[in-house]
Amino acid sequence: MEILKMVLMILFAIDCIALTVIVLLQEGKSAGLGTIGGMADTYWGQNKGRSMEGTLVKSTKFLAILFVVLAAVLNLNVFA
Repeated sequence: MEILKMVLMILFAIDCIALTVIVLLQEGKSAGLGTIGGMADTYWGQNKGRSMEGTLVKSTKFLAILFVVLAAVLNLNVFA
């Protein structure tokens, strides 16, 4: 059981670092104010999910869910 706990802690640390890096790579939401002037109708606004920013958002969601699950599993008293 100690080996499993150590592996989960290593995965948790890697997840924390990756989540921090990906959040820092994302653009701020202040860039979205162009929708007032009709910028949402552009090619960039319509295909944002396929862009690098869309990929960062999807990976942030995945890593955040993994973070919560690993934190919950490591907090169980199974490893004590």
